[in-house]
This record gives sequence, structure tokens and C-alpha cells, in this order.
Amino acid sequence: MAGGKSGGERGSKSEAGSGFLGLRPTSVDPALRRRRRVPRNKKRGWRRLAQEPLGLEVDQYLEDVRLQERASGCLVSEAPDEKLFFLDTGPQKKEPTKKRPTGRKSLLRKPLRVDLILENTSKVPVPKDVLAHQVPNARRLRRKEQLWERLAQQGRLPGELRRAQARLLGPPTAPAEAAPQDTAQRPFYDLWAKDNPLDQPLVGQDSFFLEQTKKKGVKRPPHLHIKPSQAPAVEVTPAGASYNPTFEDHQSLLLAAHEVEVQRQKEAEKLERQLALPPAEQTATQETAFQEMCQGLLEESDGEGEPEEARPEPAKPPAGGAALTRLAAGEKKTEQQRRREKAARRLRVQQAALRAARLRHQELFRLRGIKAQVAQWLADCERRRELRRRRRLAEAHKPRRLGRLKYQAPDIDVQLSSELCGSLRTLKPEGNILRDRFKSFQRRNMIEPRERAKFKRKYKVKLVEKRSFRDTPL
Repeated sequence: MAGGKSGGERGSKSEAGSGFLGLRPTSVDPALRRRRRVPRNKKRGWRRLAQEPLGLEVDQYLEDVRLQERASGCLVSEAPDEKLFFLDTGPQKKEPTKKRPTGRKSLLRKPLRVDLILENTSKVPVPKDVLAHQVPNARRLRRKEQLWERLAQQGRLPGELRRAQARLLGPPTAPAEAAPQDTAQRPFYDLWAKDNPLDQPLVGQDSFFLEQTKKKGVKRPPHLHIKPSQAPAVEVTPAGASYNPTFEDHQSLLLAAHEVEVQRQKEAEKLERQLALPPAEQTATQETAFQEMCQGLLEESDGEGEPEEARPEPAKPPAGGAALTRLAAGEKKTEQQRRREKAARRLRVQQAALRAARLRHQELFRLRGIKAQVAQWLADCERRRELRRRRRLAEAHKPRRLGRLKYQAPDIDVQLSSELCGSLRTLKPEGNILRDRFKSFQRRNMIEPRERAKFKRKYKVKLVEKRSFRDTPL
């Protein structure tokens, strides 16, 4: 019984789950069975409704409707007869087939399969896009049209139309290009001066505000107002350096170059004389070297061999002198001695004051001589001041010592008489522009004299004989 009962229960459950009417006498119509109530505001309720027969039927019906609309454009039950049926009148006469075009024309006429696949085969019209029919700023444009209509009724035109008509009546002419202003007429001003036109908008404003807002110019140091040298930036080349100079100018330039070479040769000879070895008669020998090493040793040992009796004895001070000194230092001065010393000091001070007063009185008669001495001293000071000023002016054009190296003037660019040519085509270039500018900076104390860096190898070069070279027969 138990087994039958369990089997009947399983059968009824399976029949109920299948949705068909069972063949057993105890089977019940699933539609008559009571449905289980589930919450419909939950996601699991939606799933159960979709899985129930009613939900499936609704989905199938909606899918069928959509298929009919896609295929025929409407429901089959509502479509007219002309759309569903056609009249068969027999075989139609075939029209003469035209020759199918080949080549590029056929490719242009026949659509590609890719385009055919992408074509829309649905009969349902595309829903109307509301946004596509909307005009941006439609209300504003409508108001503007209404305004134009009112102005037209009053006999007035909008501003845009008036400006357009004015442009049509009088087309704008192209502005004439301003001619380049002559440099002589162009206004010049000092960039660092107080009356600089660039700083006029900042006049009268708070300095703290200008400083915080980064509008205040940088204060130029006072030493930048002074040129480091009064020498010209570009020196004019002498006339003798021209490609076709006169005889006098060329000879004067050759003389200046000759003097420079002579002075250089004298310095080289002087250095050779200073570094030259002494003559043969003054050459050091072994005997003279030994005498120089023994110099001073024999004088110190002169008194070592003498007997003690022959040596002079130092003078002895008298025995009573030290005792008298100690006694004099230890004695106490009497009252009379102290008064005498005080009176003597007072007398010396009075005599010094009288002597100073007498000298001042005597200087009254020396006013003329003192004035002459003062005038002479002032004249000497003025003379020395003038000498210093001239020396500064003379040295203002000379390079100063800025580093460990001294300034070396460049060689004079000069051509010999045989190298002169009368044509620019055959002219041999002399000098270098970059070297000339570099030397100009050094001459004007803008940079210190420098020398080319010497690259010294930190490691020793090791020479290795290759084995292949060693094995090759000679």
C-alpha cells in the first residue's frame, strides 16, 4: 500500500507538472487545480508568471503578431484579399532577354551582397523620431520672426538687414599697409628708466600689491648701469687690411705687425737667457760642491780645540750691586720724598702747558706760512687726483685681470705685399669672426681669459699583440 501510494503521488505530480490531462481515473484537469499564490512584486514572481501556461501563450501570441507585421505589414486576418491572393492567368510571355552587361557597368548596377544583407526587409514602418522634427531654439526664432513682421509693418528693418545693405552699398576697402617707420623717427626709450612707457599703467599703485601679483619689474642692480669697459664693441679694421689698400696704409700696418713680432722675439730671447746654463768656467765641480756643503761648519768648530785657560772669562757683576738694588727696592719712601715727587710732577705739567701756550702764540705769526703749506698740500692732492683720473681713463680701454690668465691680444690680420690681390674673387680670407667676437668679450671684461681644456687620459694605453698577427709567418 505504501509503495502504491508513493507511486500514485509521483504519477500525479508528474502529470501535474507536464500540463496534460492524465489517463488515470484519478487524474484531474490541471486548469481546475488551484494555483499557488506568489508575490508579483518580486523578481521570482515574474519568472513564475512567465513559465506558467498563460504567460507562454501570451508570449507566443505576441511573437506571432510581430512576425506577421514584419512579413506582411499587418495582421493576416485584417489584410485585404488583394494582398493575400493573386489571379493566375496562365504563363506569361517572356520578354526578350537583354544581354547582361559585363565588366565595370555590371558591378555598378548589381548591388553587393553585403548591401543586400544590411537592407531592411521589415514591412513595419520606422517609428517617428520626435527629436528629429524638433528645431533648436524654435521659440526664440519664432519670437524673432514675429518681431521682424512688426518692424516690417512699421516700415523699419532689423539691424542685421540694415548692416547687410550698408555693406552692399559701400563695400569695405582693404586697409592700406602701413609703411615701415624709419628708424630715425621711431621713438626710443630706456627700458630701465623711471619714465618708461611700459610702466605707466603701474604708476600710483601699491608696491606690495604689484609685488604680490608679479607685476612689479625686477630692480636692476646699480652696477649694471656701468659698462665693464669703455672699449668699442666692434673695432674698425685699419685701412691697410683692405683687399686693395694704398701703399702708405699697407706699410703702416706691416710696421705695426713687425713691432709686435719683434717684441715677442725679445721676450723669447730674454726667457732663453734666464734659463740658459752658466758658462764652462762657472760650471759646478765636485770640489766646489763639497766646499758649499761644508760652508759654515768650520767656523763653529774654531774654538773647540783651544784650551780652557786661553778662553776669556765672562765679566762678573759686582757682588754689592744686587744687594744695593734689593735694599733700594725694599726701602719705604718718606713723607718728604713723596711731597717732592708730587711737586716735581706738578711743575712738569705746568711747564708743558706753558710751552704749548707759547707755541700757539708763536703760530699766530706763522699764518702766512701755514696757508702756503695748506695750498701746497691741496695742489698736490688735486695733482694726484688728476693723475688717478687719467690713469683710470687710460685703463678703461684696457682689459683687466679677471682670472689666473692674462689677456693675450690676437694677431694682427695682415697680408704681405705678395699676397695682395685686386679682386674679391681671388681674395684670401684672414681671421675668424667667432674668434674675433670671443676676443672682443675678453677685451671688454665681459668674460675672463680662458684656454682650451686639456683632455688627459686617466688610464695608460695598453698595447697588446694579437695572436693572429703573432702566428702569421714573416
